[in-house]
Amino acid sequence: MAFSSSAIFTTLRTLPTQVPLVQSMLLSTPLTSQSFVHKHPATAIRSTSVFSLTNRNPERLPLKRKASMAEAVTNKGKGDMKVFDSEEDLAVSLAKYIADLSDKYAKERGAFTVALSGGSLIKSLRKLVDLPHLSSVDWDKWHVFWVDERVVPKDHPDSNYLLACDGFLSKIPLLPGNVYSINDALSAKGAADDYETCLKHLVQNTTLALSESGFPKFDLILMGMGPDGHVASLFPGHPLVHENKQWVASIEDSPKPPPARITFTFPVINSSAHIAIVAAGASKAHPVHVAVGDGQNSDLLPVQLVYPEGELAWFLDKEAASKL
Repeated sequence: MAFSSSAIFTTLRTLPTQVPLVQSMLLSTPLTSQSFVHKHPATAIRSTSVFSLTNRNPERLPLKRKASMAEAVTNKGKGDMKVFDSEEDLAVSLAKYIADLSDKYAKERGAFTVALSGGSLIKSLRKLVDLPHLSSVDWDKWHVFWVDERVVPKDHPDSNYLLACDGFLSKIPLLPGNVYSINDALSAKGAADDYETCLKHLVQNTTLALSESGFPKFDLILMGMGPDGHVASLFPGHPLVHENKQWVASIEDSPKPPPARITFTFPVINSSAHIAIVAAGASKAHPVHVAVGDGQNSDLLPVQLVYPEGELAWFLDKEAASKL
């Protein structure tokens, strides 16, 4: 399978310049890590260069006992849930959870594939860039993807890539070839098709595992959830919720701006070995109640369709869990 590729050396506040590279077989060749210091409006930020291919009736949670850190409950069919007294405690526990999985997969298969959403999730990753994780995690083994992305330039305020760079990626020593951003020069459909081609190549060279259902199997998918119960860019009532063939789909009419996006479909999301859904704040209480409690909603919420082949973990603060 041959397809074109491009290299993007990305500053955090300026539009990246794309430089043609040779064919995608270069992906199987180790790249030398390069770091660049880019001028931020206020300070210099160190960032890695980025190679971008163009490529159920559950029981209610018993929340009466107050724990100093968190209360963990296994709700059969709905995943393992931890409810934290504060968002700070949530971030500490989430960092350990991710670091432990990173260590497991780095040792077992020499790679750790993780896909991120945007929004408030990135803030919840902040403890990963603190000690001990900053020095103990084998960052060279990380391969970072996006569960969904807005089709905007990489320096645009709506870009999930920019959000992740500012809050997380620029602060860890990732290899330059291991961050897979979309080609924002393409249309939404073109970018989605290109990203799917990238994933298929990475399955072919075994960077990504393949699930029994025939979809890519990420080691970990990290997602937030909207107040309307959407995950990734899969929104209530939208036809893409039912897409079961494509790996990556485009959306031109997102009910939440910007309208043009790409997103993993549910078959890809649910093929993951591990999924963590992070929800904090009172605005998330209703969809959490519907998804893992006995709450009712007039329409099916996309978050209710998250049923991974592997394991599902919920990281909630007490406000998000307030209706359980």
